[in-house]
Amino acid sequence: MKITVLSSKAVKPDYGDDGDTPATTTVVPLTVFDLISYDDYMFGIHAFHPPSPPNAALEAGLARALAEFREWAGRLHVDPTTGRRSILLNDAGVRFVEATAGDATLDAAVALRPTPDVQRFHPSAAADDGITEELMLVQVTRFACGSIVVGHAMHHAVGDGFAISRFLVAWGQATRGVAIYPVPVHDRASLFLPRHPPRVEFEHRKKEEKENMHNNHAAGGDDDEVVIEHVRFSREFISELKSRASKLKGPYSTTQCLTAHLWRCVTKARNLDAVTATRLHLAVNGRARMRSSPRVPEGYTGNAVLWAHPATTAGELLSEPLGHVAELIRVEVARVDDAYFRSLIDFASSGVMEEEGLVPPLADPEAAALGADVAVYCLLRVPFYDVDFGGGQQFLYTPGYYPAEGVVYILPPSPVGDGSVEAHVAVFRRAVDTFKRCCFSIDEGA
Repeated sequence: MKITVLSSKAVKPDYGDDGDTPATTTVVPLTVFDLISYDDYMFGIHAFHPPSPPNAALEAGLARALAEFREWAGRLHVDPTTGRRSILLNDAGVRFVEATAGDATLDAAVALRPTPDVQRFHPSAAADDGITEELMLVQVTRFACGSIVVGHAMHHAVGDGFAISRFLVAWGQATRGVAIYPVPVHDRASLFLPRHPPRVEFEHRKKEEKENMHNNHAAGGDDDEVVIEHVRFSREFISELKSRASKLKGPYSTTQCLTAHLWRCVTKARNLDAVTATRLHLAVNGRARMRSSPRVPEGYTGNAVLWAHPATTAGELLSEPLGHVAELIRVEVARVDDAYFRSLIDFASSGVMEEEGLVPPLADPEAAALGADVAVYCLLRVPFYDVDFGGGQQFLYTPGYYPAEGVVYILPPSPVGDGSVEAHVAVFRRAVDTFKRCCFSIDEGA
């Protein structure tokens, strides 16, 4: 299938004929949670059956949404005096790419499977000169059957997965001509002020510092090629996992049980020595965790994520019951609570974050492997499937292609509503058969 780019243009915020045009010199300093996010783009692909709005309507809706979410139309800025990073709200715009698949029809099962080919449907975040200034790039690809695929690349320094999904939902609302909801909240300063006096109650260096976990030991042969396995767990399989896990202390959630199961399966597929240490890195959303005032509102447009890091040995992980692993995860996630988030804010206010260059442990998502560790991004509650440009709800969402062995994406529940859960799991080709046997066997995996 050949994808042909028809046009590429900058789309700037549209404030309307009666709207006041805001200043384009405003600078919004990044928060501690923005600064410790990946300095890279997050990708995603959304597929829609016809009827589909014309590209002109999508472009106009994008311009109206950007008037409410100016961050995405801005540029990253570094203060030459302090070195502090921020977002310059200069309304320079986002990149809007129009493409066509010619006479091809969309077979989502083939075209959108998690292989390198899927990158054709989201815009490249690499410019010819190696520098991309846009914080958001989108590509609309049209098929002969009337279906469209909307791909996006959005900079993680501006917002996390929840913030990105909220903007995409707002883009759909603006295209349909309805009010944007939830109302975006842009105040990055007052939500994360340090306490007086500051209370650093936890050791943050070992959690937020740069740790090069990636183990680039691949020999370069075919067996060391990283492939992404798309796996689907039925409602019945999930129920059985939760039932078995909860025999100890439970009940445990779907996220806890499935994360525990996949951690075990990836570890088993790697055939590690029993004494090898392995850690799980699980993203924790602070919107629900930061319960003290000020609360982080649903419409917050920045980053509010930290990581939990349960750890054990490969031997313990595979020999103990599933409930034991789920409990390890539950305990570590529970520790990343309001007190922990607030303590990090106080720690960062001292200037140590900038002075010591502390960044999150997964600093390079493009690295070849995570060694003995596993990173899980759970998107079960991220509202990507609420995106609707006027032709109805999308029928498929998939994250971008991330060929980093040991990275797991638990995908949002599909509109089918059958209770199944899907995941993308990056493994070495040599380990695929072992992974699949474990993945779909209750006895081996639990």
